[in-house]
Amino acid sequence: MTKGFGGSSEVDYTVGAEVVADTVAHTGRFMHLDFYENSTIDTLVSENYTGNSLNGETIPAGFHLIGVFTSITLQNGACIAYRI
Repeated sequence: MTKGFGGSSEVDYTVGAEVVADTVAHTGRFMHLDFYENSTIDTLVSENYTGNSLNGETIPAGFHLIGVFTSITLQNGACIAYRI
């Protein structure tokens, strides 16, 4: 998983995306999370990373996460979850 400001992750925009702007779980297979508001992650489930959890972490607007994510729930804020 990589994370950072700006840059690109070779997102295939033709596959579609889901706007996450509430506090319910959004499930599917996502490869890029683009945060457009300051956000706090409640729960993030990934298939391809280990180590410390990002649950409870505050993410600044403009930040993106790349990986294989199957579920995201926010405490606040908003992001766009691009599908695989």
